[in-house]
Amino acid sequence: MHIEFRHLRTIKAIHDTGGLARAADLLNITQSALSHQIKGIEDQAGVELFVRRTKPLRLSAAGLKMLEAAEAILPRVSALEAEFEGLVAGSAGRLHIAIECHACFEWLFPVLEEFRKAWPEVDVDIRPGLAFDALPALNREEVDLVVSSDPEDIADTDFTPIFDYEPVFVASSQHPLAEKNFIEAADFAGETLITYPVDRPRLDVFSQLLIPEGVVPKEVRQVELTAVILLLVASNRGVAVLPDWVVREVRYNSDYVTRPLTKSGITRRLYAATRSEDAARPFMAHLLRSARQEAVKLQRPSK
Repeated sequence: MHIEFRHLRTIKAIHDTGGLARAADLLNITQSALSHQIKGIEDQAGVELFVRRTKPLRLSAAGLKMLEAAEAILPRVSALEAEFEGLVAGSAGRLHIAIECHACFEWLFPVLEEFRKAWPEVDVDIRPGLAFDALPALNREEVDLVVSSDPEDIADTDFTPIFDYEPVFVASSQHPLAEKNFIEAADFAGETLITYPVDRPRLDVFSQLLIPEGVVPKEVRQVELTAVILLLVASNRGVAVLPDWVVREVRYNSDYVTRPLTKSGITRRLYAATRSEDAARPFMAHLLRSARQEAVKLQRPSK
């Protein structure tokens, strides 16, 4: 027995309208063609689907079984068609994000909150567990966007600049280094450096300053939350290096001092890595635009 979607639609239309003529109009076919279709289904099934000579036309027990199938299957087919139409139109899809920049949660969540309202049909998820294997996961299509400050030359992968930022030294206002105008690598030698729980080569203070200068802090203390890092710094339990967008509030707090790293400062650039085929998708372009705008807001001095 070979049942097609049109057969299910036919059974449901006849049940809903109560007659062949009205069902034929609903399905936009002739009554003759509809009768022929019903006969074909019944010949295949070997059973009658309708109780003949009833008004309105009534389904037999076998017909009710087919109606039950139609009511279960057709809505799912319609939903699938709508989803595919959304994919073609660029209004639906998947956006799974991996983050190599631990502090990026500070600005990414406001971006995603705005994004979900604009693109409700896009499935958004953050995959922090892939943070340290993120770019291979992008290539394997396990994620769709990677936030990273370390672009690589990878085939079929685009690294779109999001914004530039400055890693900033943060210490208690009572700390001896508060007297300096800028901080050098050697200044960390006797300090407890409080960092996110990230491998050292992935932290700006190590990759851009301490490792090139061959300097090792007295101690490294790893802390998950930015608020806790700042609490420990204010209590003079150590010093930290955080992105400028994270410390914009504490710049004006008398408990802290912020200083540039080196006399000229250090500038880093954050990128969004995407598969080349996805870079121009409308919702991806919207997200990247919103990310740049949110970064500007966060780097603007607060009032």
